[in-house]
Formats: sequence, structure tokens, C-alpha cells
Amino acid sequence: MVSSSSSVNAELRDSGGLSTGMKNLIAGGIALAVVVVVLGAFTRLVDAGLGCPDWPGCYGHLTWPDSESEIQRAEAAFPDAPVDLDKTWPEMVHRYFAGSLLLLVLYLAVRNWREAGRGDSAILREQRTLSSILLVLIICQAAFGAWTVTLKLWPQVVTAHLLGGFATLGMLWLMYLRAGALPGLRLGAADHQQLAAHSRLTFALVIVQIALGGWVSSNYAALACADFPTCYGSYWPPMDMAAGFDITQTVGPNYLGGLLDNEARVAIHWMHRLGAVVVLISAALLAWRLWARNAGLALLLALVLLVQVTLGILNVVWSLPLAVATLHNAGGALLLLILIAVNFAPKLEKAPAEA
Repeated sequence: MVSSSSSVNAELRDSGGLSTGMKNLIAGGIALAVVVVVLGAFTRLVDAGLGCPDWPGCYGHLTWPDSESEIQRAEAAFPDAPVDLDKTWPEMVHRYFAGSLLLLVLYLAVRNWREAGRGDSAILREQRTLSSILLVLIICQAAFGAWTVTLKLWPQVVTAHLLGGFATLGMLWLMYLRAGALPGLRLGAADHQQLAAHSRLTFALVIVQIALGGWVSSNYAALACADFPTCYGSYWPPMDMAAGFDITQTVGPNYLGGLLDNEARVAIHWMHRLGAVVVLISAALLAWRLWARNAGLALLLALVLLVQVTLGILNVVWSLPLAVATLHNAGGALLLLILIAVNFAPKLEKAPAEA
């Protein structure tokens, strides 16, 4: 429910002007975004991306057809898309949560601009800018959600949709940190300056690796190599890089299950593995350098990195179990959030460098 002007005025303010209620609202958005990201991964992994052939409803329903008569009418309307209840509900539940997140972000942006007349600190100005950018981002994300269905899981759109989900979560997290929350995750100004080049490189590598993971998922290449650490017993298996990373794939076919041949999928899978090695080296070195500056943050980065690598290996040797694959997606999001904290949180508080 939208707060009245009097209730907004009554809230105690901290962090140079941002209300406690606003910080709690952003925290709620972060929690909701995590749910959306995890549900998105679950929906892809159970092959429910086309569980509903239309958008934003499902076979013309606000929920999904579940009675026998509703299913018959749905299949008559969409003869090329038989109803599969195991796939309709994950798709629609994901849409419900994503729609709720869009409404929350809209309210957050409106409320930030409404508070413009009640204060003009640097934090409030920055929050207004960030919430406006976030609103544009999530509207674009909704469009990509629709195109995911209407373009029948075209890999470019599916990957962009995944990146948009991570970006939405990252923006909310950034807003929360820049508002002064979680001071234990902040570095001193001098420490931040010393680590800037390395931390930004690691941040960029993680984004590339997430994109590669999305490309693996959207092209169904997760099981292209069934052995570890080799692939078909080789450290450089037969691969078709040109086909695997062809971003001019035709729009129109149904990409459910993927259309690439095995050597193209091997190329995608193997590049994702090599990317994981690069990220592991860079992030592990960053955690080592962080240790003397913020031991808690360093330990968190090292732990998440270890778990994420382990989950990636288990995805191969255990043939992509649903729980492990979903957690691997969540682990990528958590790694991104830690690196956002390392890279961008110190710029607000200007905390003194830790001894």
C-alpha cells in the first residue's frame, strides 16, 4: 500500500536523508529479485520456458488451464502447443513474481521522486537516479520476457533476459549499499583505491562468465561434455566455435531443446569451463588481497567462489541435477553481488581505511 505524505514525513531518516522505510523497501526488492532469478533458472531447467505459448496470460487464462474443459479449449486455441501442467505453473508463477517486482520498482521510483521536495542530499539525488535507471531496466526486462515466449526461446533473447534479471538484482543491491546499509561490506577509501583495477577486472570477468552461462543454458549445452576435467577425454575436444557462438541464428524456429549440433555445444560448454578457470584465478587472488583489508568480505568471496566451482563440477559429473543447477545459478548471482560491494559500495560512505 502506498504510504501517505504524513507517514513519509514521520519516518526517521538516516544515512544523510534516506528514510528507514525506503531502505526496507529496497531490501524487500532485493529479496523478491532473488526469488525471480531463482524461479527463472528453475523454469529454464524444467524446460518450461514455453509452458505458456502466449503472453502475459497462459492459453488466454490469467492463471493457467487446469480443468479438463479448460485444457480442451486451450488446446483447440493453440493446437501446436499441448497443455503440460508440469510446465504451465512454473512459467506463470515466475511471471507473477516478476510482475510483482516490476510494481515494486515502479513504486520505489515514484516514491523517490515524491521525496524530492523533502530533501536534496547527495544520497537522495543518487537514489532518484538509480531508481529511474532501474525502472527503465525492468520495463526492458519485461519486454524480453515477452520476446522469450513469442520468439520461441531464441538464444539471444533468453541470454539477454537472464542478464537483465541479474542486472535488476544488482541494481537493487547497489541502491541498498549506496544508501549506507551493511557497513561491514565496505572498504576504506585507500583500500578501495588500491584494489580498484583488480576488482573491476574480476567484476567484468564474472559478467562475461554469467553471459557464457546463459549461452550454455539457452543452447542446451550443459551436458555437451559428460566427463571432468576433460571433455571426451581431451583438454581440447573437437569443437565448432563458429556455429557455437553464431549470434545471427535465425528467428522463427522453436529453440526448445536447442538446434545446434554436438560440436557447437561442446564449444560453448568448454568456453564456459575455461571462463570458470579464469574467474577462479582472478577472484581467488582478489580474496587473498582483501584479507588484510576486510577479512569478513574476503572470506565471503572465497567461500562463495569455492561453492560455485563445486556446483559447476557437480553439474557435469551428476548430469545436471535440478537442485544443483538451480543453486549454481543462484551462486553466480551471489558472486556478482559480492563484487558489486567490493567495487561500488565504498564510494558513498568514505569510511576511513581499516588498520
